[in-house]
Amino acid sequence: MQTDFFINLLLEVKDFENSDAYKPNCNVEDFRVWMNDKKYAEESPTKLFKNENHQVSFTENEICKQILLLGRYSKLLIRKGLSDFPDLANEEFTYLYRLKDEPDLTKIQLIERNGHEKQTGTQIIKRLLEAGLLEEKNDVEDKRSKRLNLTEKGEKTFHESVANVNKTSKILSGKLNEKEKNELLRILKKLNEFHAHLYSEYKNSDIPKILEFIN
Repeated sequence: MQTDFFINLLLEVKDFENSDAYKPNCNVEDFRVWMNDKKYAEESPTKLFKNENHQVSFTENEICKQILLLGRYSKLLIRKGLSDFPDLANEEFTYLYRLKDEPDLTKIQLIERNGHEKQTGTQIIKRLLEAGLLEEKNDVEDKRSKRLNLTEKGEKTFHESVANVNKTSKILSGKLNEKEKNELLRILKKLNEFHAHLYSEYKNSDIPKILEFIN
């Protein structure tokens, strides 16, 4: 292996240490994630499509790219922010918080509120039930359905985790000022309302059918 490789590696480590992603307790995994994101950010999907003579919208592809990147950053940050609450470390906290806001939802309602496929949502609910954070009871109107609520432990976990979630939310908002935050929130709500409708009405449709709705 050539010496230049180690020199280049050290230069990359130096760039990482000077980046916003670097923190005093960073490890090799943090460095790997930073390297992957850096490479992804340098390679625009639009450039690839143009090289292959495909017509694409630069703006729409960049929106897609930025959303994907933000999703990765947010998942990593949420896992760190909820490290003291291992039962909520992934998507579980969104289910717990949704039920706190809307008690007595059915399993299907809770899954749909979180925009998940049935199989994924069922597994999340199962983990929360096994952790003793949720309880289920029969629906009085539909014996085939179950209604969900927070247990006493779930309530306690919710209140204890609020401070961590607030800190994580503050970091996710970055250095945007109040006006920028409100404008971003307005746009994200508009986009999410659109996709919520797609999820509800077209979740079993293929892409050409969805494009007909958009057009």
